[in-house]
Amino acid sequence: MFGLFKSDPSKKLRKQYDAKLTEAMHAQRRGDIKSYSMLTAEAEKIWEQIESLKQN
Repeated sequence: MFGLFKSDPSKKLRKQYDAKLTEAMHAQRRGDIKSYSMLTAEAEKIWEQIESLKQN
């Protein structure tokens, strides 16, 4: 019954993931490939956390 009010941690991580990908897209459009690759790597780490939460 009280599980209804628990927040889903994967939702927060998903928002962070989407924000990182958006930042990476903007960096790529500016021509800043170094920032693009760093932001994409950070997004991949967040995605791995999301996947590990799904498995548990």
